Amino acid sequence: MTRWQNDRLWALAHAERAALAEDLSGLSAEQWRQGTLCGQWDVEQVVAHLTAAASLNQWQWLHSMLGARFRPDVHNQRRLTEQCGRTPAETLDLFRAVLRSTTAPSGHIPAYLGEVVVHAQDIRRPLGIYRAPSVEALTPVAEFFARRDFTVASRTHVADLQLRADDGLFATGSGPLVTGSTLALVMSMAGREVYLEELDGPGVQTLRMRLQGAKASRQSFRTTREHEGEPQ
Repeated sequence: MTRWQNDRLWALAHAERAALAEDLSGLSAEQWRQGTLCGQWDVEQVVAHLTAAASLNQWQWLHSMLGARFRPDVHNQRRLTEQCGRTPAETLDLFRAVLRSTTAPSGHIPAYLGEVVVHAQDIRRPLGIYRAPSVEALTPVAEFFARRDFTVASRTHVADLQLRADDGLFATGSGPLVTGSTLALVMSMAGREVYLEELDGPGVQTLRMRLQGAKASRQSFRTTREHEGEPQ
C-alpha cells in the first residue's frame, strides 16, 4: 500500500474509535456490564481490549505472546486487564487517549481498522445503539477478511463462496452467493452469527454451518483447558 492509502486507513480507524467513544460517553453503570457479541467479555472489557490493541507495537506484542506461551486468549485477557480502570469512566479515558494512535503489532492496517469496526458493533448491537460504520471504512475490512485469516478465520469461513455487498462495491469469490450489507458481510466473516439473519442467498446456510462449527470447536477447547486446570 502507498503512504496515502495507509494514512487514509488510519484516519478511518481514528474516526471509528471516536464514534465509539461518543456512543460510550452516556452509558449507565449497568450498561457497562452488558454482555457483548465478543465471547464472555462485557462492554468495559471490550473497550479495554481495544485500548490494549492500540497500545502494543511489534516487540511489545511479541513479548506478551511469549509470556502467554502463544495462547491468544491468555495474551488478550492480560492486556485488557491492564487497560481496565478503577471505574468504567477511567477505562473510557484510557480508550480516548489512544483514539489517534497508529501503534500496531504489524503493518496490516485493514486488520486493525477491522478490530475497531467489529468490536464497536459487538458493543453496540446488544446495547441497541444503531450506529453503523461507513461503507468506506467497511469495504477495505471486507476485502482483507475475504483474502486472509488474521485475527479471525474470516477467509476460511467464506472459502468457495461468492460474496456481494448490496450497498457498496465489495464483491469477491465464486460459488454459492451470499449477499447483504457490507456490515453484515464483515460481521459474519468475523464469526458473528446474529448477522447471518441480514444476509440472503444460497450460500448463507453453508456459512451458518461453518460459523456454528467454529464456535463449537472454540467452546470444546476452552472446556478442555478448564478441566485440565491450565493457568491463565
